[in-house]
Amino acid sequence: MIRDRIGAFKEPRGFGVLLTIGLCIPAALAIAGALSDIVVGTRYFGSNPVKEVEHFLGRWTLRLIFATLTVTPLRSITGWNWLAKHRRTIGLFAFGYVTLHWIAYAFLDVQLDLAELAKDLLKRPYIYLGMIALFLMLPLAITSTKAMIKRLGKNWARLHKLIYVIAILGVIHYGMAVKKDLTYPLNYAALLTLLYGWRAMRWAQKRAERQNANA
Repeated sequence: MIRDRIGAFKEPRGFGVLLTIGLCIPAALAIAGALSDIVVGTRYFGSNPVKEVEHFLGRWTLRLIFATLTVTPLRSITGWNWLAKHRRTIGLFAFGYVTLHWIAYAFLDVQLDLAELAKDLLKRPYIYLGMIALFLMLPLAITSTKAMIKRLGKNWARLHKLIYVIAILGVIHYGMAVKKDLTYPLNYAALLTLLYGWRAMRWAQKRAERQNANA
């Protein structure tokens, strides 16, 4: 009964536009703040704006990845099936943020210095995990068009299950990067466990239903 009442809530008018605008705001703040700190000398991002902007964009990448994973359980609980069509938008923005995160690292942090990059990779192995996650997100972004969804058919859903691996890599990458205060990475890990636990429970329920139907 409660789910039926909640499910009656229709998509607000202009939700897609507002979602897109809202997802652009953190990136705009990061770019404007970083430019101001580096060029003008302000301190919007503290004494080390390059690192802070890099981390800021990384955190938003993780938030958006988790947002895409939350759509399915939220639809199941509330009946808001209209959320599904916005998952691609959130996913594409997640790829956009991880790209900005990488640009901040490569162009501002190590400044495309290959020797510095090699030294960084030896000293900070979590960078490998971040790069693997970035490369895994690339095919998901490329195949997010309606034409590719139609062309790939059932293989599209199989390919996009990579998001589960990407989320795990992202949480580990974050935890290793933070090192000391693991509060936020552990919170993400707990939420990820909850989301995957819900999916495992639903999978088990559906499997039991199929077995009962075939009995």
